[in-house]
Amino acid sequence: MEKNIVNPKNLLQPTIVNKIKIKSIADDEMAVSEHIEEFSQRLIFCLVTLIFSTLICFADIKDIVQIFQAPALGVKFLQFSPGEYFFASIKIAAFCGILISSPIVIYQILLYVLPGMTKKERDILLPMTFGSCILFVVGLLFSYSFLVPAALNFFIAYGSEVVEPFWSFDQYFDFIAVLIFTTGLAFQVPVLQIIVGFLGIFSGEKMLSAWKYVIVGATILAAIITPSTDPVTQILLTVALLSLYFSGAGLVVLLKK
Repeated sequence: MEKNIVNPKNLLQPTIVNKIKIKSIADDEMAVSEHIEEFSQRLIFCLVTLIFSTLICFADIKDIVQIFQAPALGVKFLQFSPGEYFFASIKIAAFCGILISSPIVIYQILLYVLPGMTKKERDILLPMTFGSCILFVVGLLFSYSFLVPAALNFFIAYGSEVVEPFWSFDQYFDFIAVLIFTTGLAFQVPVLQIIVGFLGIFSGEKMLSAWKYVIVGATILAAIITPSTDPVTQILLTVALLSLYFSGAGLVVLLKK
């Protein structure tokens, strides 16, 4: 009668496979937990940076308020409710704190995202991120230097013989902040064009061929962004948007070659 001989290797093999599977699952769980821990650490660092930047801006709020008030020449600001200037100061400090801390936040996001990307993706992401930040800052400066003074001059001149320009400071800051921020976002047009071009949705040639629709769209967008109805402000922003659009289309054509 034959005896069933059990090979010890056959007994050990399932155990080894199970151990490998368990180890793989444990490694995946450790990787996920490490990613979560890294994300939480970077998030906390960004929040602390934002709070610290806001507190610094609030400590020097008088000088910052003077910068915002500079374009409104000849206007007297009033406080129409108790604590209006105080709460407006908090909003200004938070707005400036976000602007100041945004480069650090973007840098932390890149440090978290870049290790999981390929070299080709990094070569695309880094220049686009840098260019986007530059365009946003240029948009802020353009709005503060040209659009805001043009809009305020229109509002001050309109009806100046009938009413005195006494404005609420809180409403004035909301007006300035919205105009500056939306202009900065509008200056992201070339970045969006490059993304669309790389995805193959539209080529640079198609972007250039649609110049008639672009002019109409830029005019409408400028009218929406600029709160004043004077033609000078709208023309300035329209010309800026068209310049950005055609520059972006030209870059898409060059990058595809």
